[in-house]
Amino acid sequence: MAQKSGRIVAVTGNEAVAEALRQVNPDVSAAYPITPSTDIMQRFTSFVSDGKVKTEMILVESEHSAMSACIGASAAGGRVMTATSSQGMALMWEELFIASGTRLPIVMALVNRALSAPLNIHGDHSDGMGARDCGWIQLWSENAQEAYDNTIQAFRIAEHMDIRLPVMVCLDGFIISHSIERIEYIDDNAVSKLVGEYKQLNPLLDLEHPVSYGPLILPDYYMEYRRAHAEVMSKVPGIVLDVAKDFEKISGRKYGLFETYRLDDAEIGIVILNSA
Repeated sequence: MAQKSGRIVAVTGNEAVAEALRQVNPDVSAAYPITPSTDIMQRFTSFVSDGKVKTEMILVESEHSAMSACIGASAAGGRVMTATSSQGMALMWEELFIASGTRLPIVMALVNRALSAPLNIHGDHSDGMGARDCGWIQLWSENAQEAYDNTIQAFRIAEHMDIRLPVMVCLDGFIISHSIERIEYIDDNAVSKLVGEYKQLNPLLDLEHPVSYGPLILPDYYMEYRRAHAEVMSKVPGIVLDVAKDFEKISGRKYGLFETYRLDDAEIGIVILNSA
């Protein structure tokens, strides 16, 4: 029987994601604000200032630097997260491939917003779709509750020893990020137990066992590496379902890979993402 604990609140999607991050309590976060994801990091930095998390908060001058700092912190052996949107993700584009290519389990909240031009700060999936082939896992959220739940599960998925890949938790700008909904929070201790202690894998700061990240290689080894990356990605659906089973035990909410509606006798199916 599923355990249900915690509290019921009325909050925005951004607030819900920030609360999930507080409960996970990552080691390091680096971020640069951009609409409509700003509220996530603004609220999270208040948790840092108030001593509600142990996180080392790094405020940088751009999104490129934010992801660079996250990569360095993760490679050093820390649990790491950030948040961004749209042009912010475009600016960190170079680093997205480095994060996935070096198999670093960074979690990033991606509040989906249109890419310019023309300038549009509202919800659109062009940022997430543009990053579809960067080697990151993507979890898409129908509402604020799913954004909260997916953020918690993302850490377990990313950090699984058979996966070790970064994860984007996607939620629609304004429609989810700024709309107030009824959310069921899980008890702090239950979340902490679910995500567990962070397990380092070949950290750069382990001076007794030195390693190199991202060395120069030739095409034959590069192809071998990319093939291995694809093999790991093929394991992700099974791990997502395993994590979902554990999450259901503490939340009472059941997740799968997809949610279907009246497909038993359908001739045509429409695939939609997030709040659509």
